[in-house]
Amino acid sequence: MRPDLDAPGLEAQFAVSNLLVIAEAGVNHNGDLGRALEMVSAAAAAGADYVKFQAFTAAELVAAGTGTAAYQGANTGEADQAALLRGLELSVEAFGEIASACRAQGIGFLCTAFDANVINALIDFGMDRIKVASGELTNTPALQRFAVLGLPILLSTGMATLGEVGNAVDDLKGAGATDITLLHCTSLYPAAPESLNLRAMATIADAFGLPVGYSDHSLGDHASVAAVALGARVIEKHFTLDRCLPGPDHKASLETDELAAMIVRLRQTVAMLGDAEKKPAPGETETAALVRRSWHALRDMPAGAVVGAADVVLKRPADGLPPAQSPAGKRLSTAVKADAPVRASDLAGAAG
Repeated sequence: MRPDLDAPGLEAQFAVSNLLVIAEAGVNHNGDLGRALEMVSAAAAAGADYVKFQAFTAAELVAAGTGTAAYQGANTGEADQAALLRGLELSVEAFGEIASACRAQGIGFLCTAFDANVINALIDFGMDRIKVASGELTNTPALQRFAVLGLPILLSTGMATLGEVGNAVDDLKGAGATDITLLHCTSLYPAAPESLNLRAMATIADAFGLPVGYSDHSLGDHASVAAVALGARVIEKHFTLDRCLPGPDHKASLETDELAAMIVRLRQTVAMLGDAEKKPAPGETETAALVRRSWHALRDMPAGAVVGAADVVLKRPADGLPPAQSPAGKRLSTAVKADAPVRASDLAGAAG
């Protein structure tokens, strides 16, 4: 898809009036359904809109002998990707239990399907949108398969060029997708601050005219907060029950109390952004009347006197003539006491 260089900017297109927060459980359950269910409860308690898992079968996802990514090897000591992923699998039936727990606790169920054949089962469990992982961005058959299902699609764009993102958007739209959100992402765990390039969200939004979000793999939560301030409408963030657990993603994840604190900050940031109209906030008009200046008398002045420049001064509050409307040279129709405001009703007009 050719970037639209004339499209309006991110801020104009996508003023954030609401925010979708996805608590990414990922594979931090370590293949334990009980832990996965605990993570559902933790994400719901933290105030997330969705909790998201990953559905895959290692044998169908990874060819034998494939090495682990650098962060996977560093975090687990495992050199064989298939062996690593086998220990992190959950069955389709397990995802059914997870989805049921999500319904019971009032949080949305999401699961990245690395096997397109399992997507229908996940939708039957109540999944109402589709998350496409960064690694699947170039998987045209999968994108086409997802697009025909008619659900909103969240597409992560880690490791991708702008052209590759455009190709994926074309694949999705060509197969019928109409609701696409593009998540900027850096596919490093953890991603260093200098690798985040958050302003790429504006580039993506300008290029494709689609809503944008951020899938955050950095340490802490300030990148997510900054992304919301820059216009992200979706935030996805990994969390764990214990950052000291073995596994590839725990070290780059928030613990549950940190997740809850982040969500509070994200919601506050949305409230801070407002509606972009420059106007007084509620209560400011009353404050302005007290801290702005108006014309006041320096001395007692009788009715009929002509106000001289030395007879008045600009003081708080703003209950007299505004600074741009000096009463100097005007005749008073009523007497004005010292320090009292000079109002339009006190003036008879210009001195004759």
